[in-house]
Amino acid sequence: MKNEPELVTVRILDKEYRIGCGEGEREALIASAYHLDARMREIHNSGKVVGMDRIAVMAALNIAHEFLQLRSEKETLTRKVNGELRNLHTKIETAVDKAMSK
Repeated sequence: MKNEPELVTVRILDKEYRIGCGEGEREALIASAYHLDARMREIHNSGKVVGMDRIAVMAALNIAHEFLQLRSEKETLTRKVNGELRNLHTKIETAVDKAMSK
């Protein structure tokens, strides 16, 4: 028998949603809902966007943009770190080869 998803109630812009989540994901779901609620409130309180659908789309676009920026930064850092590790590996191999040839 499969484990049934846990139903968690979250509140976003004063509206409740019951969402199923897997085992061990409850806290992450609650944190995500809290983050989304905060972002949607910022947009709502700015007065520049009207309507729940538009507020939700703007919040989603902002969060997606931030995610893509962070992913790009992570990929850049990963490439740098991998390059540095290759350089260190080469230096270590060279040092070991020199020590072995003595």
